[in-house]
Amino acid sequence: MALTPDDVVTKQFQHVRFKEGFDPDEVDDFLDEIVVEWRKTIAENDELKAKLAALESGEAVPAPVEKPSASEPAETVVVEEAIIETPAPTVAAGGGTAATAGIIELAQRLHDEHVAEGKAQRDQLISDAQSQAASIVAEAEAKGREELSRLEKERGVLESRITELRQFERDYRSQLRALIEGKLRDLETTSTSTGNTPVSAIGL
Repeated sequence: MALTPDDVVTKQFQHVRFKEGFDPDEVDDFLDEIVVEWRKTIAENDELKAKLAALESGEAVPAPVEKPSASEPAETVVVEEAIIETPAPTVAAGGGTAATAGIIELAQRLHDEHVAEGKAQRDQLISDAQSQAASIVAEAEAKGREELSRLEKERGVLESRITELRQFERDYRSQLRALIEGKLRDLETTSTSTGNTPVSAIGL
């Protein structure tokens, strides 16, 4: 499927947890520059195609005309910012056809070169953007793994601490139970001893 500027504009990257990496605004600005250059290239290609079609159909192509010198009259044709001067046809149809064929050939060559250059630039920009995106994703994934590892270690420490606290609670409860049971036994022993003492022994 062919990639278009709108595909770059609407491209959405998946957000990841613990995101750290390149500034998303800088990435968006860079992609905007790609889209601007890409659309400019497409517009220039369309303009060249229109000029080429006009030349092939024999229609006149608007172009600024320079005044020919006195020694050699010449007509000037502009094709995508390239000025080619050809001698003005002084003979009939044969010379005009040859000049037109030369202009068409030159326009086709310039068009092909421009298209090839535009595609190369587009591919380079896309490659750079994809490389940066891959780098951002890789860095975010690495940060995520590091954060998960850190959280796992913290969880292990907390679980160990919880185990210690539970053991402390069990020991404390056991000691408290033993203490209470001892006090109860002491009370029972004291109560029993008091109940068996004769009345005369306590001074009544």
